[in-house]
Amino acid sequence: MSVFNASRLLGKTVLITGASAGIGAATAVLFAKAGSNLILLARRADALQAVANAAAIAHKESGVQSGGKIASIQLDVSDKAQIAALWDKVPADLRNVDILVNNAGFVKGVERVGDIASEDIETMFATNVLGLISLTQLLVKDFKARNAGHVINLGSVAGREPYPGGSIYCATKHAVRAFSGALLRELYNTPIRVTEIQPGLVETEFSIVRFRGDKSAADKVYDGLVPLTAQDIAEEIVWAASRPPHVNLAEVFILPVAQATPVLVDRTGATITKE
Repeated sequence: MSVFNASRLLGKTVLITGASAGIGAATAVLFAKAGSNLILLARRADALQAVANAAAIAHKESGVQSGGKIASIQLDVSDKAQIAALWDKVPADLRNVDILVNNAGFVKGVERVGDIASEDIETMFATNVLGLISLTQLLVKDFKARNAGHVINLGSVAGREPYPGGSIYCATKHAVRAFSGALLRELYNTPIRVTEIQPGLVETEFSIVRFRGDKSAADKVYDGLVPLTAQDIAEEIVWAASRPPHVNLAEVFILPVAQATPVLVDRTGATITKE
């Protein structure tokens, strides 16, 4: 018997935030291949539609006869009013969400405390923490009413160990870890599952955003090592969602082989190479 039973995801409806690129986009495509329905949320409408198209193709090519319904909705999770009005934009046949993937989040800048712009602090907390909490509150009410559901939050190695130049981002990811842990404990006597995915170095647009569009500076983050990819993390998300109903992967901590902590990273090229 296969240890991965994709049939558990057939016809499930998955809501993914930050779905226009990176981990969110890769996760959307994998769920589509597994026969799930998708609600894709992101701020960038054009990029989001491109992901929706890729997911639709992946579903068709998989030959799976279930699922395949896809709704792409332009939405900024940092805007409480937009979250409150979400169901007005979701097709009626997709409103019973089974899996929430809180993926939206970012880091901006490497400034140290005392030199961090107030706007950067506020926008990181508004998206990474408050947006995640607001959307989870909305979905958990429905999960409790149906006595079913799965919340998957994207944390980070930064939520386990802080590092210099990342004080605000680390604070937001520590908040995600605390929130996920509290939610797990609140729901332990229900069938609702809570998972936090905690990646280390993943090469996506993440570092480009951090360095305010400076790709050369972003590329240096991954010099001398083989980082994780968006696909790597998407596979762990879908794996967690496909476990038997009595199994909950509460925390999944994922690092490239060359990394042990946020600052302990081997850049000598001595570690394992990519397949």
